[in-house]
Amino acid sequence: MPSVHDYKYFEAGAWRKAGKALAAIGRVILGALKSIGAFLIRRYTVVFVPHSEKRVYNFHVNVLSIFCFFLVIGGMIGGFFMYSAANHERREVAISASSRLNNVQASLDQMKDEANNLLMAARNFEPALSGLLSTIGRDAGGVAQGHGDLDAFFDIRETPEGMPREADDMRRLATYFASVTNPLIEIGGVLGSQAEILSDIPSIWPVAGGIGRVTMHFGHNRHPFTRQFYIHNGIDIATGRAGDSVVAAANGQVVSVNSDPTGYGNYIIIRHRHGYYTRYAHLLSSRVRLGQRVQQGDVIGHIGSTGMSTGPHLHFEVIIGSDVVDPYQYIRMRRSSWWGIPN
Repeated sequence: MPSVHDYKYFEAGAWRKAGKALAAIGRVILGALKSIGAFLIRRYTVVFVPHSEKRVYNFHVNVLSIFCFFLVIGGMIGGFFMYSAANHERREVAISASSRLNNVQASLDQMKDEANNLLMAARNFEPALSGLLSTIGRDAGGVAQGHGDLDAFFDIRETPEGMPREADDMRRLATYFASVTNPLIEIGGVLGSQAEILSDIPSIWPVAGGIGRVTMHFGHNRHPFTRQFYIHNGIDIATGRAGDSVVAAANGQVVSVNSDPTGYGNYIIIRHRHGYYTRYAHLLSSRVRLGQRVQQGDVIGHIGSTGMSTGPHLHFEVIIGSDVVDPYQYIRMRRSSWWGIPN
């Protein structure tokens, strides 16, 4: 087993070798530095000899000065190329930003045009709404008070500081439309009430799709068979063919599904509210049964030429109590109602 003395001896030897190695490395590095320093401070003489007999110019330089000179020149050239590249990049960015700005400006101009069109439409909307409100008995002046007056809206051009005029116009327009929301809801309620009333009155064309034409009106007419004048109790509607659908002119209950070979042919009678009855005659076939409840617009049969008929058509009657009335005045109701749609 090695003794402590042997370890001490080995350790001392290792330190001596390490010291010698470090000293050798230091001498190498120091020598290299001295060589480099000697090279850098080595002096050279540069002589300029003119072709004439003028004075000869010469000056002394060392390697370090030459190295610094070329380093400065290289830095200047590199800086120039870097500046050129950066300037080119900035120019490309500026061109791209200019293009985007032009696109944004074009979009803004288009938005301005659309905003002006919207404002003109709103200006036309106001008198129409006011007339509509007056028709149903609503005070139209209430809409125009405060923020809703479009006349003032178009006349006043002052805008809050920093806000574009178009943006302020949109703000005023939004305020106006907010002010007319309740009147429009009220109009919707009136229309809904009117539609509910009209659904209980025979007020729609009794042929599906609104097709056909009146071939014989209500009242005094010449009988197609006897050629004598008589009172026609309804209107005759022809589509030019048999099989077209016949619809209920109002909500009601079927009280008769019958046939009269020498008169009405196959016919249906429906009872409605408010004492109204309707008759649909000369049918090819029926699609309802006695006692059935129908809604306005339901298909109840098909046009035919049964009974005393010269061709396929629908004979349509409106009866109040025991009196027949002109059906055409009723089926025009939805077209000549209070909002003034022309007949």
